[in-house]
Amino acid sequence: MRLALTLAALILVAAAPPTKRLSVTLPDGEGLLPERYGVSADAANSNCLACHSAAMITAQPRLTRVQWGETIAKMRNVYGAPIDPADDKAILDWLVAD
Repeated sequence: MRLALTLAALILVAAAPPTKRLSVTLPDGEGLLPERYGVSADAANSNCLACHSAAMITAQPRLTRVQWGETIAKMRNVYGAPIDPADDKAILDWLVAD
């Protein structure tokens, strides 16, 4: 009886539709961020394009330096982004350049 129940359970598991897997689509590398008003984009390109496309970054609303700093901290501390803290100033300079 136990064997019959085990076999029935295995058959049900095998017949079940596969579960959907969560997938993440990373940017396709359509380009680099440009220099902005004479401010180099090197730090932003090195850190931000690992997860975000250039188009996504440049479409963001204008934020203050403090707001962008909080955003960088969130990316690093909440999402685990490997942003080099030594690059924070250069990234912020590029994000708020006008």
